[in-house]
Amino acid sequence: MHIANRIQRLGTETSFVVLQRARELEAQGKDIIHLEIGEPDFDTAPNIIRAAKEALDQGFTHYGPAPGLPEFRKVIAEVEGKRRSMEFDFSEVVVCPGAKPVMFYAIMAAVDPGDEVIYPNPGFPIYESCIELAGGIAVPLVLKEEKGFRFDIEDLKSLITAKTRMLIINSPQNPTGGILTLEDLKAIAELAVKHDIIVLSDEIYGRVVYDGFVNHTIAALPGMRERTIILDGFSKTYAMTGWRLGFGIMPAEFAAVCAKLQTNVPSCATSFVQRAGMEALTGPQEWVDTVVAEFKRRRDFIVDALNDIPGFKCHKPLGAFYVFPNITGTGLDSRTIADKILYEGNVACLSGTSFGKYGENYIRFSYANSIENIEKAMGRIKTLFA
Repeated sequence: MHIANRIQRLGTETSFVVLQRARELEAQGKDIIHLEIGEPDFDTAPNIIRAAKEALDQGFTHYGPAPGLPEFRKVIAEVEGKRRSMEFDFSEVVVCPGAKPVMFYAIMAAVDPGDEVIYPNPGFPIYESCIELAGGIAVPLVLKEEKGFRFDIEDLKSLITAKTRMLIINSPQNPTGGILTLEDLKAIAELAVKHDIIVLSDEIYGRVVYDGFVNHTIAALPGMRERTIILDGFSKTYAMTGWRLGFGIMPAEFAAVCAKLQTNVPSCATSFVQRAGMEALTGPQEWVDTVVAEFKRRRDFIVDALNDIPGFKCHKPLGAFYVFPNITGTGLDSRTIADKILYEGNVACLSGTSFGKYGENYIRFSYANSIENIEKAMGRIKTLFA
């Protein structure tokens, strides 16, 4: 069967590939510790599960409007607006089956063939994949360890051309855990306004921050509301990965275009899942605070443990639930290290090159696993490289 040429431009998310390999090893009787997948190990809170069950009993089993249930969009506009010190209208909200569709719709709606899109590298691999599928030119902005994996504003300036259509930012960031400061965002906003650039702001880890850091949205800065698409969702904050629920907040005219794209693909997000999302946003939030505190405890442990392994040097991240240690001291490349850790140490992790070519010399561990498993994994790796 003929495969269209455009599919050759489509990338993948390596975490799922490594997860499959790890599962195959488990089927052979190996005891694998999973530090590869970006999925909280906590179950969804009981009140959210209960809301979904009640919604099923109430008949929320039918199609909903393409942009999402109006009552849910109003809750998102109110709650997320308050969290960002902004006011949103529900017409600016599009609810999707997961947060990835927001990324896909935004790029497909804004980027013409030949347009340039600047994106962080190392960064979430689906950015580059979506850009290239749309016919755009993916322009990597290198994130540097010496800057805490933040944007280098001078580097960003040097990449902007007359063809630059969009800039993607992700803070807190996957895979590095780096965070853009308010000063960074102000400098980025100034460039976006000056050069008329759309900003896709991936804020999926926005509530997973540590050490008193306050996460800001670029959309709140002067001149940015009308050119910013906020991407957010429920997978990371509320441990709802399998529910597939996300949303975008953007100018109403652009939201209508994204809703039209959604009509052409999944039609709409699942109705009873949206009702569960309403409970997640309006119900008790102490659960989220407890989870973030546990992630911080795990972060502190894994950073210290990695820095105690010969050849490893690990920066302490300020957000998300990943560490991105430098492994140049081992004398091995990222892919070799990741395979060695999996096949000889029985610990699943990801090569830094899974997040772009500038991820070479790094590997990524997710600490969205129990402290007991993380301790066991670090012991295995330390033995392997002793």
